[in-house]
Amino acid sequence: MTQTTQALGRHGEQLAVDFLTAAGMAIIDRNWRRRAGEIDIIARDGDAIVFVEVKTRRGEGYGGPLAAVAPPKVARLRRLAGQWLASAGLSAAAIRIDVIGVLVRCGAPATFNHVRGVG
Repeated sequence: MTQTTQALGRHGEQLAVDFLTAAGMAIIDRNWRRRAGEIDIIARDGDAIVFVEVKTRRGEGYGGPLAAVAPPKVARLRRLAGQWLASAGLSAAAIRIDVIGVLVRCGAPATFNHVRGVG
């Protein structure tokens, strides 16, 4: 992964945090890592704890941002969500896995596609 790609990813994650905060969600944690992977954003939406995968792209040449989140990735996020809950000593009545696709184009405002409850 190039530095430019990493910077784009970090920028997209910050835009997603701003988007979620504006929607009334409270950010609990960011970039939580384990050997099995990473959870980009962990937020609270009412009584639910939401684990958010963020995909940022400059264009839709490869199918757009959401095309990068296949079922194996969702399954990994579910396992990581359980690990995060255990490490935080929390249990949640409701958990949800969301994906936010961020499309960043030169000279235009970012656009968001927020898919709730992907798996």
